[in-house]
Amino acid sequence: MKYIKTKRLILRDWQESDLKTFIRMNQDPDVRRYFPSLASPEESVEYARVAQKCIVDRGFGLFAVERKDTNEFIGFTGIHVLEADDSLDFEFLPCIEIGWRLQKKHWNQGFATEAARGVLKFVERQTDIKEVYAYTAVRNIPSINIMEKIGMEPVKTFDHPDIMDGHSLKQHVLFKKSTKKERRFKL
Repeated sequence: MKYIKTKRLILRDWQESDLKTFIRMNQDPDVRRYFPSLASPEESVEYARVAQKCIVDRGFGLFAVERKDTNEFIGFTGIHVLEADDSLDFEFLPCIEIGWRLQKKHWNQGFATEAARGVLKFVERQTDIKEVYAYTAVRNIPSINIMEKIGMEPVKTFDHPDIMDGHSLKQHVLFKKSTKKERRFKL
């Protein structure tokens, strides 16, 4: 099913045919530069299956992204519910997180920003979600640039509890965006 269309992209359900490319993408050290490690093929398949289950269960999630001009799967963009668990317990949880990950050959063409803007329009028009969050390593300037381009504001920096002290990815930054404008009525 197609959920969001932008000028150049379709955000849709995941398909079996996406998995081979997704696995390869998550084995690319450049794509995973701001993660502590590469993802195994099994982890990538499970990630895609969980993403699709969330879409089916909630009507939103981390959508597969396809280029309209080539019908090519290029990665994912979307929102999901981020909840505290045994390994992740930030004070801002639970929250709705927006995220993206694209194949390297599709970087620097505005696709991530375009897809994220499409997701935010979807959130504003199709949900009652009031705010979305995003976080990344402070070194991840490309993602921070996207967060700023889509109107997110920095909230704070923090140390990621799952990354060992001294690691270059330990310090993270949290961004937030309100998705519902307050309506003021004159009496």
